[in-house]
Amino acid sequence: MDNNIIIPKHIGIIMDGNGRWAKKRMLPRNMGHKKGAEVFQDITRYCNELGLESVTFYAFSTENWKRPAEEVNGIMSLLKEYLIKAFDYEKENNRIVFLGDKSAFSGELLELMLDIEEKTKDRTGMTLNIALNYGARNEIVHATKAIANMVKNGEIDIDDIDEQLVSDNLYTKGQPDPDFILRPSGEKRISNFLLWQIAYSEFVYMDVLWPDFTRKDLDDAIIEFNRRNRRFGGV
Repeated sequence: MDNNIIIPKHIGIIMDGNGRWAKKRMLPRNMGHKKGAEVFQDITRYCNELGLESVTFYAFSTENWKRPAEEVNGIMSLLKEYLIKAFDYEKENNRIVFLGDKSAFSGELLELMLDIEEKTKDRTGMTLNIALNYGARNEIVHATKAIANMVKNGEIDIDDIDEQLVSDNLYTKGQPDPDFILRPSGEKRISNFLLWQIAYSEFVYMDVLWPDFTRKDLDDAIIEFNRRNRRFGGV
């Protein structure tokens, strides 16, 4: 990466195209998810090497439960495998945060997620956010209920509610908003991902399926981000 390139603080990545990757190769869809998980690990390490403060991977949405049971079960098995390995981050200084409603997962998966968050909570390196059973509308409802309870319990007045208070009740509390959202696979939609946080994010779409995504592709995405003129509503 060129030394003149500005490295973003936070990138949000929608990992898309696993199923299509497998279909093109006449393989089961879960083989695409397995390959995608390997790419996820490598790109996470590269984000850490580049010096990002945060990276958020959209791994499993609230809508993904609608997929065939065989595929969902395969994804859960793969998730369990990688959680047991702790994503091989025992050697790294990453803080790992799982964004989303964890209550939908089995007791074993929930215990693994909570254990990893607890063990890494004081690490001072990059924050690795993994969005599981995540939906941005659900996140905003969750934050709204939390704030409503504060008002109900007399902890705050209605006039105390502002943008910062909403941000402080989201799953990404304390983290910078994403500088850009990356979506490979050629699709051009946001799919209920970080709707509050991306108010001023740039969008980078790439015509490459996630299992084929490389470090060079991420370099190209960051270079494209550097070409953008971010005015944040100004001139």
